[in-house]
Amino acid sequence: MSENYIFEGKTTNEAIEKGLRSLKVSKNDVEIKILEEEKRSFFSILDKRVVKVEMTLKENSKNSDESQNERRSTSPESLEKALKNVNNFLDKWLHTLSDEKISYESKINGEYIEIEIKGDKISHLIGYRGEVLNSIQIVLSSIAGKDITEKIRITLDIYGYKEKREKILIAFAEKEAKRVLKTKKSIALEPMSAYERKIIHTALQNHPNVATKSVGEGSNRKIIIYLK
Repeated sequence: MSENYIFEGKTTNEAIEKGLRSLKVSKNDVEIKILEEEKRSFFSILDKRVVKVEMTLKENSKNSDESQNERRSTSPESLEKALKNVNNFLDKWLHTLSDEKISYESKINGEYIEIEIKGDKISHLIGYRGEVLNSIQIVLSSIAGKDITEKIRITLDIYGYKEKREKILIAFAEKEAKRVLKTKKSIALEPMSAYERKIIHTALQNHPNVATKSVGEGSNRKIIIYLK
C-alpha cells in the first residue's frame, strides 16, 4: 500500500521542494496533490499562509524501511545545535547592518531550519532577483553546520520576498506557455538561478501541452519551454 506524506511551506514550490528533498526522490517518483492554503489562526488576517502538499510514493520508487531510515539523515541534536549556531550569528550580525529595526524568526521544520528576516529598508539584503539573499543563505548554511558532521539544510526568506517572487514567476511561466501554444515555437527564457528555474518547472510540470527543460551551464543556464 502506498504511503502518503504531508509537507508544508509558505509557497507551493517551497512545500514541494521540501517534500522531494526529504523523501530523496524526483517528481517522477511521487504523485503530488496540492492541498488548500490555510491560515495558522482565524484571528488575524496578517497570519502567514501555510501551503500543504500531499505526496504519495509510487510503487516503483524507494519505499523500504531501509530507504526511509536513510532519509532521516539529520538528528534532532544536530538540528538544535545548528539552530543555536545560526541564532548566535544573526543576533550579532543583524545589529551591525542598520539603525532600522531588524528582527528574525527561526525554527526547525522537519530536517530544515527555516529563517525569515524582517524589517524596514532591508531590500539590499535581497538584491537583484534575490542574488544577495541566496548568498546569505549559503553563508548561513556554512555557519549552521559548524562542528556538525551531518548535513544541515537552511531556507532563508527576507520580508516575504520568495512568496512574492514565486507568484510573479508562476504568472510569467503561464504567459510564456500560452505564447508557445500560439506560435507553435519553443521559447528560451533568460538565464535564471536554480531556485527560479525550479519554480518555472514546477508551475508547468502538469501542463497538458507544453514541457520544460534546462540547458546551458553555470550562470547561463536557462529554461526552454516547448510543445509536447
